[in-house]
Amino acid sequence: MSDREIPPGPRSPVPRPRRIGILGGTLDPIHCGHLAAAVAARDAFGLAVVLVLPSRIPPHRAVQPLASPFHRFAMAALAVSGLPGLAASDDELRLEGPSYTADTLDRLRARGYAPSQIYFITGADAFADIATWKRYPEVLQLANFVVVSRPGHSIDALSSLLPDLAGRMRKGGADGASGENPLIFLLQAGTPEVSSTIIRGRLRRGEGITGLVPALVETHVIQHSLYQADQLHGQDR
Repeated sequence: MSDREIPPGPRSPVPRPRRIGILGGTLDPIHCGHLAAAVAARDAFGLAVVLVLPSRIPPHRAVQPLASPFHRFAMAALAVSGLPGLAASDDELRLEGPSYTADTLDRLRARGYAPSQIYFITGADAFADIATWKRYPEVLQLANFVVVSRPGHSIDALSSLLPDLAGRMRKGGADGASGENPLIFLLQAGTPEVSSTIIRGRLRRGEGITGLVPALVETHVIQHSLYQADQLHGQDR
């Protein structure tokens, strides 16, 4: 990503954007559903940049990523290439151990971002398990959460699934995002019906993935023979 898109760290003089989005996950591999969610949040909240962060070690998965951190970052960078306001970040990959959302948000706060400036983007399926996340419910005070609808996972059901959080939930985009207290925004978006699990399964069976991932990601996967049957035994972890 270009210098003007990098969130300022200790050595960067670049001015901070007013609103920053974060889309994390295993991204094994990143697919068109991830990008659709990032773009929908970018547009709904006027985000200056959405950082796409592959996690190093996903804490909620018993099985660790098949693709290496190198390949997952490369695919994230290729996926956002040419998409305005989206940039790949290796913030979580550079650190040892599990990648916890709360810790990532703490690092952004240390760089000068207020919780009200940060928009953490996640799917409705993942957010339904928010009570299992590290430092819950404190993590909800570290950023606004943008919960994006997913095929088979409606945002309309979240208030009943999570009644203790219903009072903080808002539907829509930027109109309700001017306050200082972080909120939970429920964003209806037309994300495609695709998952990393489906993609890995197709590749193991020798089936195509055209249209499920960006073209550059598909090329990278094919060139490096990612997610082939022998990787089930840990060849590319």
